[in-house]
Amino acid sequence: MSQDDLTPKVIVEKLDQYIIGQQEAKRAVAIALRNRWRRQNVSLEMGEEISPKNIIMIGPTGVGKTEIARRLAKLDNSPFIKVEASKFTEVGYVGRDVESMVRDLVELAIGMIKSEEQGRVQTKAAELAEDRLLDILLPPKPVERKVTEMIPNGNGTSFE
Repeated sequence: MSQDDLTPKVIVEKLDQYIIGQQEAKRAVAIALRNRWRRQNVSLEMGEEISPKNIIMIGPTGVGKTEIARRLAKLDNSPFIKVEASKFTEVGYVGRDVESMVRDLVELAIGMIKSEEQGRVQTKAAELAEDRLLDILLPPKPVERKVTEMIPNGNGTSFE
């Protein structure tokens, strides 16, 4: 299914397959995702005029914030990592530095692209291997007679 087919209504329906309740949240993220896709497809001049709308989901533990984000990322074929943000602090304080959160996300995105490219290469390699095997197992039909045997040179012998 292409991005053009994923209207906010369809996105909500896809999220409904995995997430119970949270209709307002699912509708808000579906509209935001659709608007993001639209911004990506407008001209550069128009794109500069459209400011992105960010979303922050707030709520108690277990209401589905992470699952909504995870499923939305999967629909968009975007990288997703879950990070406990309280452990990310400025360098020198207890915990990891903030840059490692971004680094983890970038590494995940690179891994997704690498995996996608490997899939394409594997598919192409399988097709080429199959073609090669078929050429070996089913060689072209031999010519009935050699052309050189059919053309005499006038001396009773044939050209070779």
